[in-house]
Amino acid sequence: MKKEINTYISINNEEFLSIIEELINNKTVQEMKKYRQHYETSCFDHCYMVSYYCYLICKKYHLDYISVTRAAMLHDLFLYDWRIRQPNRKGLHAFTHGKTACDNASRLFNLSQKEKDMILTHMWPVTMKFPTSLEGLILTFVDKYCAMSETFEVLKFKMFTKKSFRYAYVFFSLLMLRF
Repeated sequence: MKKEINTYISINNEEFLSIIEELINNKTVQEMKKYRQHYETSCFDHCYMVSYYCYLICKKYHLDYISVTRAAMLHDLFLYDWRIRQPNRKGLHAFTHGKTACDNASRLFNLSQKEKDMILTHMWPVTMKFPTSLEGLILTFVDKYCAMSETFEVLKFKMFTKKSFRYAYVFFSLLMLRF
């Protein structure tokens, strides 16, 4: 059994929570907490933060914030460790998990075509299919931003706590000063 990673961040925004309440209370969606997405961030927490940022951006600009909030919460609804090759999965995770997530989410929830498209296309430009809505494009970029932030936090911690990283940082800093 995999260790559950639970760093669930509590956001005190009633409207946001009411939009995703049905989703986050679902047993299958809760299972996303068992799988790491980026380093120590669970798949659930990653989707939760992507969903919240999409909500904020789309609400501010009077876009369809309800659909993007729901799609963002489900955009990585795959229940496996993507670092381990899955025998029944054809293709690399980066290219296939949008469809897997969409299929899983569609079985559990009544999704609009727009929500399905956002989930399917959130990996653009890795996958060639471009999002068909502005909200889908926002989800795509927020997903990349959150992934980089989650990765950077771990690398920053390692850089300042591990000797080898500190030495590498000093070396590259000195190297950059020469240019």
